[in-house]
Amino acid sequence: MAKAKKKVLRFGILGAGSIAIYRHAPEIATHPNAEIAAIYDPITERAEDLADEFGGDVYDSVEEVLGDDSIDAVVVATPNAYHCPLTVAALKAGKDVLCEKPMATSLKDAKKMIQTAKQTGRKLMIGHNQRLMSPHVKAKEILESGVLGRVLTFRTSFGHGGPEMWSQDQGPHTWFFKKEEAFVGSMGDLGVHKTDLVRWLLADEVKEAAAFVETLEKTNEKGKLITVDDNAVCILKMKSGAVGQLTASWTYKSAEDNTTTLYCENGMMVLGANPDYPVEVMLASGEEALYKVGAIATNDVQVRSGVPDLFIDSLLNDTDPEISGAEGYKALAIVVACLESADTGTVAKVKS
Repeated sequence: MAKAKKKVLRFGILGAGSIAIYRHAPEIATHPNAEIAAIYDPITERAEDLADEFGGDVYDSVEEVLGDDSIDAVVVATPNAYHCPLTVAALKAGKDVLCEKPMATSLKDAKKMIQTAKQTGRKLMIGHNQRLMSPHVKAKEILESGVLGRVLTFRTSFGHGGPEMWSQDQGPHTWFFKKEEAFVGSMGDLGVHKTDLVRWLLADEVKEAAAFVETLEKTNEKGKLITVDDNAVCILKMKSGAVGQLTASWTYKSAEDNTTTLYCENGMMVLGANPDYPVEVMLASGEEALYKVGAIATNDVQVRSGVPDLFIDSLLNDTDPEISGAEGYKALAIVVACLESADTGTVAKVKS
């Protein structure tokens, strides 16, 4: 008897920018059960370049991609303002959707995406990759072992020189700097990674936020300050009572910072500070443990994110994605609370 042929999922990619180039396209193209079937970008040359490198056909419109019944799933890798309308359209067209973060530009739109996925019976996953990085997976394992006791306070930071160096736009005209397309700046680009990471690591929810969300330096192509934030410093209070600091920045000039420190009842754990041992555990007893468990990805050094792999696994096994729309909503809700706090000068409650 001949062996059953493995199912190969056919993907459409909407948006051929840097996140598609460095994450989605290469990881889908090298998965044994997936292939890139269609690519659309309003800048056709970008779609053509992506297709030349990773396969797939260049389509002339979103409608053409969504109207192709042979396509199983769609990656939404566009500027933030288009996440909701494209995701909703794709779900209604019968496609499962992997959407980049932040999942939407409002909590109302995020709820609409979740509701549409439920109504259509399709799967929705949000591309938060920090919880999948091997140092963070190891840290979660250590926390769950109980050796450190409960987390009392924490610091987490994500900062680099700015998206204009990484974006396909390559300059101050990038969509990341435009409120109408991005909605939020460093807090949505980088801070949302850490809001997802903190709540996942601590197995806890953020209850309240107090934040300064500022535009300190970045200028657009006209030499004027950009219309979104380039720095955010936030204090988060968890439902458990733990408190901590989250920093997001586009003005770290010399080196990227993607680190987290957890101060616990029985010691502390440092993540991402030591390139040789990205997980460091120091107990109050004086005992130390160093773990060499792979790298934390940076813009300069990309490692396989695991995001498309996780999404593909959920489709093949017909299981709910771990990083579901509901998870994306909770990360976004913390960002929104930080923006509210900065606007009002008060402590803001995180909306459920």
